[in-house]
Amino acid sequence: MHVMSEKLILDACCGSRMFWFDKEEEHTLYGDMRELDTQLCDGRSLKIDPDVLMDFRNMPFENDSFKLVVFDPPHLNKLGKNSWMAKKYGVLNETWQEDIQKGFEECFRVLEKHGVLIFKWNENQIKIKEVLSLSPVKPLFGHTTMIKNNTHWICFMKF
Repeated sequence: MHVMSEKLILDACCGSRMFWFDKEEEHTLYGDMRELDTQLCDGRSLKIDPDVLMDFRNMPFENDSFKLVVFDPPHLNKLGKNSWMAKKYGVLNETWQEDIQKGFEECFRVLEKHGVLIFKWNENQIKIKEVLSLSPVKPLFGHTTMIKNNTHWICFMKF
């Protein structure tokens, strides 16, 4: 059963909300398939506390529910399952191509017409070109970060 959200923005895999300036932004629904409250090896705390426990491959929302969707899925597939990087960022499964493709499809399904999808990907292990080939919609534009140019921010619009 799909539900309609009263929020305007969906973060489909929020993790610890690292890039949010306001980690409790009132118009945003934070979703993730994990809950975690732990200490990392360097002593910092890591808290993953989504508003909704959900899988980005099968979201519980009606079609056309959000004006903006943020999609920042795990981007690493070569990690120990209990490493601090796996805890912090999550780990891709062996079926990662199918998972990311389903994630894109679900993000566009819950995004309203003329809504915007912001996609974030770090290509340390998997190149952005390979990942973008899994999207049913072509990106409009993007930007790479300055540190090693590995992290990409990409903007899509649902037409």
